[in-house]
Amino acid sequence: MLGKTSLSLTVLGFGGSRIGNLHGPVAPDEARGAIEEALARGVGYFDTAPLYAAGLGEHRMGEVLRDVARDRFVLSTKFGRLCRPVPPRDAPGPYTHHLPFELVNDYSADAVMRSLEASLLRLGQSRIDIALIHDIDFRTYGEDQPRRFREAMDGAYVALDRLRAEGVISAVGVGVNSIEVCRMSAEAGDFDCFLLAREFSLLDHPRLASFLALCRERQIGLIVGAPFNSGILARGSRSSATYHDLPPTDDALGRVATLEAICQRHGVSLMAAALQFPLRHPNVTSIVPGMRSAAQSAGCAEAIVAPIPPAFWAEVDACGLLPPDLVEELQHAA
Repeated sequence: MLGKTSLSLTVLGFGGSRIGNLHGPVAPDEARGAIEEALARGVGYFDTAPLYAAGLGEHRMGEVLRDVARDRFVLSTKFGRLCRPVPPRDAPGPYTHHLPFELVNDYSADAVMRSLEASLLRLGQSRIDIALIHDIDFRTYGEDQPRRFREAMDGAYVALDRLRAEGVISAVGVGVNSIEVCRMSAEAGDFDCFLLAREFSLLDHPRLASFLALCRERQIGLIVGAPFNSGILARGSRSSATYHDLPPTDDALGRVATLEAICQRHGVSLMAAALQFPLRHPNVTSIVPGMRSAAQSAGCAEAIVAPIPPAFWAEVDACGLLPPDLVEELQHAA
């Protein structure tokens, strides 16, 4: 179950950013194939957002899911950005080949209601299960983050909390790339879950131990995105894969090489280790990599269930890549 809710998510979820043309276009048939293969492999949790190619990601997901029995999947989308019609153009940014809309940042209560209606129409659904307040972090807003955070708590959170009480949605959470902002949110409201990307992986775990302890104490569910750190933990140190969408540093390459050596000694794939690492903590319910093809969906489905011996994790814990307090929390919570 996801935190204190009655929602049951599959261990492997489907992150919708890549089929929303993150860092390059994905052909419609390829996007459809990725979703269909995930469904065929038993994936039953799908996450998306208006941000993904200005609504195109939601459209693509809806084109497949609207023909699937609604009780077969859990669905989340995000709030904080509205799509406003503009002449077609591709402005610079990570999402290319998008619909003819521009994104307007708005965390007001009124924007939540408009965003929910628009998302349901794009998805072809009568409901979503999990509503996530999106990107209220320092990486997105810099010095303006405190104002945006307050706007979200005074507006979006209040509206979503009311919708939860009315049974319109089942869970309210935050979707960000920052443990610090998740902690701020936990102190500011009653959140069921966090979708945390970038900062919960074999390579990245800043201040993670105390945050995991907080989630355990408050029964907050965790969904982990970007488990491969944009590719390097799927393809390895000898590939041309990126690390947080940039060329990897020598330090990152060295740490990945250490992990690869441990994997080789235990007969474990780096991809399986990366996907399964966050699942060592009981508050983690689902892992949501961004899959853009049927082959990637199949590969992730196989890696998430690949056997990993306890001796592998024991060596990872002892090799110095994880901070001692994180190792202690993982072992204590297990």
